[in-house]
Amino acid sequence: MLPSVQVGPYTVTALPDGEGPFFSPRSEAFPGVTAEQWAAADRFDPGALDDGGRWWLRFRAFAIRSDRGVTLVDAGIGPADGPAASWAPVPGVLPASLAAAGVAPADVDTVVLTHLHTDHVGWAVVGGARARAFFPNASYVLQQAELDAIEEVNPQLRSTLIDPLRGAGQLRLLDGDTSLRGGERVVATPGHTPGHQSVLVASGCDQAVVTGDLLVHAIQLLHPEIAYAHEMDPERARESRRQVLLRPSAGTFHLATPHLTEPFITR
Repeated sequence: MLPSVQVGPYTVTALPDGEGPFFSPRSEAFPGVTAEQWAAADRFDPGALDDGGRWWLRFRAFAIRSDRGVTLVDAGIGPADGPAASWAPVPGVLPASLAAAGVAPADVDTVVLTHLHTDHVGWAVVGGARARAFFPNASYVLQQAELDAIEEVNPQLRSTLIDPLRGAGQLRLLDGDTSLRGGERVVATPGHTPGHQSVLVASGCDQAVVTGDLLVHAIQLLHPEIAYAHEMDPERARESRRQVLLRPSAGTFHLATPHLTEPFITR
């Protein structure tokens, strides 16, 4: 059974797509981290280090389901010929994970792309020269700020992702925090990229936030001030992390993370 959490009427389910080593040592990804800080992070998330001492990443998406529909947050590393093929452990298994969760691609109403890095958009559009949206009935949600910065973030995705979605009438651009049709709320969390966004689900006092790459390693959960080398604006990323991690909650607060060993951290 796939791991999930319940927030009122919403079921948030973690959908594995793959796992493998990062392409550079974690000491380069998080420069300046002390041995004591690494030891604390390894105690918190021991599965993030393989037997050879490499940073071991999980790659996952999340489905948010209620009686109002199905929202998918991110689209994984993708097939063998997907945009992440040069560095990620493709092919991913997101289609099988969706099936295990009882979700067909046609059931998905909304796909929230947290940002335009290749390990988060892999299954969004498939088919190569005959490009088509993998989720045929979905609106694909992206921040306008992310599209505006596409030449800095990932220019090749303009022709392979943005143009096919726009041509199919399936691209929806947002300007900041926005409520979705299912009742979830997109929250702008810039810094990792200019238009990075996360997704908030709330019911009563309980909340869940699907973080995207706001958090990529437990070191940032324990020390939100620590910058990640691949953040485009480290100070804005720090502030976005603080806003999410310090978000007031009188009830249960879940963090749903794409890259940590365990998909859910409950506070």
